[in-house]
Amino acid sequence: MSRLNRRTIVLFGAVTLVIALACSISLAPTTSAPPAFDSTKAALEFQSTAMSLQLTQAAMNVPPAPTQAPPEVVQPTNNPPTDAPPPTVAQPTATQDIKARMKTAKILMYEDSMGAIPPLVPWVKPTLDLMDLDALTYTADIGDLMNYLNSGTKWDLIIIAAESRSAVQGEFWDVIVPKVTNDKTALIVEMWYLSDTAVGKISQLTSKCGIRFQKVRTDVESIYTVKSDHPIFTTPNSNFGLTNYWGYWKDKGGDYVRVTGGDAVIVAGGYASHSSDYGLITSCIEGRVIIQTFSDHDYHREDIQALWENYVTYVLTNHFAVVP
Repeated sequence: MSRLNRRTIVLFGAVTLVIALACSISLAPTTSAPPAFDSTKAALEFQSTAMSLQLTQAAMNVPPAPTQAPPEVVQPTNNPPTDAPPPTVAQPTATQDIKARMKTAKILMYEDSMGAIPPLVPWVKPTLDLMDLDALTYTADIGDLMNYLNSGTKWDLIIIAAESRSAVQGEFWDVIVPKVTNDKTALIVEMWYLSDTAVGKISQLTSKCGIRFQKVRTDVESIYTVKSDHPIFTTPNSNFGLTNYWGYWKDKGGDYVRVTGGDAVIVAGGYASHSSDYGLITSCIEGRVIIQTFSDHDYHREDIQALWENYVTYVLTNHFAVVP
């Protein structure tokens, strides 16, 4: 074999080997490194899967809706009618209770107008008679008054209507004032002579009341309401006043008082605009006490009797408010 042929054969073999190797390299499968592990993505996928399982389980646990039974039809029956409830009995009102208690209130009354010269017709006693009060003890004798005060009776109301210029003073107040303060007894005093006894034993009463003597009222004149809406001028009587007068007594028109403290209220006086002085009708001590410092018979009877009925109603109402 020639040298040329041998070279050709060697070259052909080399080319064939190269081609074979190239084919084997291109036909082999390509392998790559596995992807890195992503923890966040795995956690999200786990949570999503868990939530899906929970929703599925909750849906499986819902009980089926109960089957509602048809409503029962109640057939009407012919039962006999029931008796009507008894009528409601009206309860007594506070006003009715006060009137009932006033009717049986134990009242001690002293009125001395018949002892005047000439004698005067009493106005206070007839007023209380018209009020139909059952337990009224009346006297015009000052000695009997003291006996009644010391009798041991627990009075609801004591009335001192001293107009005939004979004075209830001194030891009388030693007995009366403790009844007012300790027993809650109501008290109405008509006295034109406070100036004569202001520094005496009546000061036990006036100091507790919260008033004191101011000055002498020399003449009888009109009396003006300071508290026009006060029960003393409205209950039970209204539409009356003390501006009309005729002046029976000629010596003086009474005494003015001024407020010093306590719960004293000037209800009427010499001036409508003066609420702390020039007083002639004063209420005090829880409204259980009224002190009048002018004489009844200087004014018109119908007005005075209306006023006294209001006096009694007012102080007894306040008395029974604190005494069972």
